[in-house]
Amino acid sequence: MRKSLLVVALVATWFVAGAMPAGAADANWSGDYSLKRFAATKTGTSLAASQWEPDFSDTYTFETDCSSGVCIATVVGGPAPANPTLPQPARYTWDGTSWVHPYDWEWDCYQGEGVPKVWAPAHSEAYYTPQPDGSLKGSWRTDIASGPCEGSVIMHVEAYPVGRSTGSFGS
Repeated sequence: MRKSLLVVALVATWFVAGAMPAGAADANWSGDYSLKRFAATKTGTSLAASQWEPDFSDTYTFETDCSSGVCIATVVGGPAPANPTLPQPARYTWDGTSWVHPYDWEWDCYQGEGVPKVWAPAHSEAYYTPQPDGSLKGSWRTDIASGPCEGSVIMHVEAYPVGRSTGSFGS
């Protein structure tokens, strides 16, 4: 009898696992995370890529939902963005390897103190890949379509569960 129950339990487990989207077992980005953007070492072809700014971080709360067959991690808490054109809430889709967030918005090109910012269409894609230590690492690329900041801006990004070691931070 025990063998039969064990076999039934194993078959049921295999059946449920087979019904999950590929990689769904690893697809969980939930809880509070400190997202760090390494702006001091950004690169790219845009004027904005050569403008110095410090690295920065904020804490966000994520919730993952895989009920549609696609795993999506949504930011459900954290500071509001300074740029009002950023789509809210931010949603990251699991591609089997990384959490990906593509979005269109308006880049506000800074050209110096007292000079009005020039707004231009931009497309960004952020990638966060889970690491063995529970952190996520990746890149954030923005392509600015026009204006004085036309070109690309690329920076390294990392996310760490709040309350766990964040490793080194800084450039």
